[in-house]
Amino acid sequence: MRELLTGKLGFGTAPLGNMYRSISEEEVFATVDAAWDNGIRYFDSAPFYGAGLAESRLGEALAKRNRDEYLLSTKVGRIILDELEDPSTRDLGEKGGLFEFGRTNKIINDYSADATLRSIEESLTRLKTDHLDFVYVHDIAQDFYGDAWIAQFETARNGAFKVLAKLREEGVIKGWGLGVNKTEPVELLLDLEEVKPDVTLLAGRYTLLDHDYALQRLMPKAYKNNVDIVVGGPYSSGILAGGTHFEYQKASPEIIAKVNKIKSITDRHGISIKSAALQFSLANPAVAAVIPGASKPQRLIEDKAALNTVIPTAFWQEMRDENLISEHAPLPTK
Repeated sequence: MRELLTGKLGFGTAPLGNMYRSISEEEVFATVDAAWDNGIRYFDSAPFYGAGLAESRLGEALAKRNRDEYLLSTKVGRIILDELEDPSTRDLGEKGGLFEFGRTNKIINDYSADATLRSIEESLTRLKTDHLDFVYVHDIAQDFYGDAWIAQFETARNGAFKVLAKLREEGVIKGWGLGVNKTEPVELLLDLEEVKPDVTLLAGRYTLLDHDYALQRLMPKAYKNNVDIVVGGPYSSGILAGGTHFEYQKASPEIIAKVNKIKSITDRHGISIKSAALQFSLANPAVAAVIPGASKPQRLIEDKAALNTVIPTAFWQEMRDENLISEHAPLPTK
C-alpha cells in the first residue's frame, strides 16, 4: 500500500455527515472541490458518519471526477436502515452525540460476513462508484463496546476479516484493515495468523497530544509487518486546529493548557500548530497518510499549506525540551 499512500494528505469526511453541526450542501461541495483543487486524491468515509449522509454527499461531490484519479476508502461493521421515529434510541457508545445533526436512520452493528458484503454494496450505491480501494472494519474497540469489544472482534475475525481478505485476493479491493480509535484492536489483528491486513486507519492515537503508547507498541509492530498506518484525527478532534473538542468531548482545562503551551512555541518559531501536527504524524515511517477532516474550503487550503511549511529544527528541539513530544518520536527532516 505504501506506494499508493506514502506522503499523502487525504480528506476524512466525517464532518460531511454533520459532525457537531449541520452544514449545507453548498458548503459540502465547495469543501470537496477545495480538497481536489489542492491536490488531495484520497478520500475516506463511513456509513456511520451521519448514518449514510457523508457517503451520499461525497459520492455526489465526486461524481464529476474521473474515478481512476483518486483513492477511496470506507468502512464496514454497520448497516444503515430506515429512519427512526426517535433517534435518541440509537446506542452508539460514548460517541453517541457526534452525529446528532446527521440523518435519523437506524444503525445496526454487524461484523458478520453477510453484513460486510451488504455494507459494501450499499456504500457503493451511496458513493456512486463501482469499486472501493480500501475497506476498514469500523470501531471494534473499547470506546464503542466497552468490555464486549473482544466479542465483536471475534465476530469480525470470522466474518468481515475473511470476506475482505478474499476480496483483496480477488483484486476487488487493494487492501483492508481496521478503522479504530484505539491501538489494542490493531495489535490483536497483527498477531493473527489466518489473515493479514494491509493498512489500518488509526484515529487520534498518533498526534502531538497522544502518541507515546502507539510509538512504543504499535508503530514498530506495524512497520515490521508491512502494515501501513493512516493517521486519522491528527488535530485530536479539533483542539489542535482552533476547535474546542478533544477525544470527541469538550477539552479539559489540562488539555487546553497543553495546547496553549504548544501554540506559544509554534508562534515563537513562526509556524502554525497545524503544520506541527500534520508533519509530526507523517514523520513516523509506519505512517503512509494523514487524513484531517474539514467542513469548510478554507480548512483544506490551510492543511495543504501546513504540510508544505518548512519547520525549523529548533522548534522540535524545544518541543522535546518541554517534554511535549517523546524523545523517541521520529521527526520531519525537511
